[in-house]
Amino acid sequence: MTDIWVLHGPNLNMLGRREPEVYGTTTLDEIDAMLVHRGQAMGVQITCRQSNHEGVLIDWLQEAFNSGIGGLVINPGGLTHTSVALRDALAALPCPKIEVHLSNVWAREEFRHHSFVSPVVTGVIGGLGVESYLLGLQAVVKLVRK
Repeated sequence: MTDIWVLHGPNLNMLGRREPEVYGTTTLDEIDAMLVHRGQAMGVQITCRQSNHEGVLIDWLQEAFNSGIGGLVINPGGLTHTSVALRDALAALPCPKIEVHLSNVWAREEFRHHSFVSPVVTGVIGGLGVESYLLGLQAVVKLVRK
């Protein structure tokens, strides 16, 4: 069975409570449950992880590289706009990678308009709330199966 990883960056553990007018009221646990359920229906194994620490996310990306996962969905959170190190770890990962964002980062503050991650992923989906994750999963599974 194909293994798809979903990585969530800083502050996403606060979903459902943090700025619900921007990020909605769905919790990270609820998002993970939706992804696992959808993955089962698509015949793939979903592994979800969240960290507030850049180094931990990079360690997981290196683990993903070494284990040969099929694909990746990542919401880097605020690291999207700041982390060259995360970008470099993503660039090394040879599988399909989809960057997702709950909010429309391009309609928000100017500093959010730049992504270090976007140039090294296969695609970007954002601004659709939880649906961004579900569409990201759908996209990465299709790419893996090509």
